[in-house]
Amino acid sequence: MKSLTRVLLSAAAVGAVGLAVFQVHSVYAHHAFGAEFDPNRPLLLKGPVVKVEWINPHTWIHLEVTKEDGKKEVWMVEGGTPNSLLRRGLKRDSIQPGQNIIVDGYQAKDRSNRANGRDITLPDGQKFFMGSSGTGAPYDAPGKDQRK
Repeated sequence: MKSLTRVLLSAAAVGAVGLAVFQVHSVYAHHAFGAEFDPNRPLLLKGPVVKVEWINPHTWIHLEVTKEDGKKEVWMVEGGTPNSLLRRGLKRDSIQPGQNIIVDGYQAKDRSNRANGRDITLPDGQKFFMGSSGTGAPYDAPGKDQRK
């Protein structure tokens, strides 16, 4: 009986540690805008979509941007959760590889080719707010435009 109790307690302890690690990872994965992105570095990215990731806690759109010197670079643009984008009218098939899109957003603080997307304009001219609300992003400021 004692060995069964030890096994059950050990299993419970392992489960609790696993849950704690998962929760810590989730907290770090879902961050505030100001933790990674610079509101003073707005940017406009134009180019064809390379890849789209509809994963929680953020969607990611990868697009190829042609610089002024003609060189190409791939940018990763973070958007809101898949559910928030679906509620705003975007569907999984709204953004496809090869489509030319425009993203209005903010560059990462580390100056890498990562950005937080605020608005996305699709090839047909439709514009969607793709940011995550409640993260301190510029549209979250009181009295600011809360586009959908």
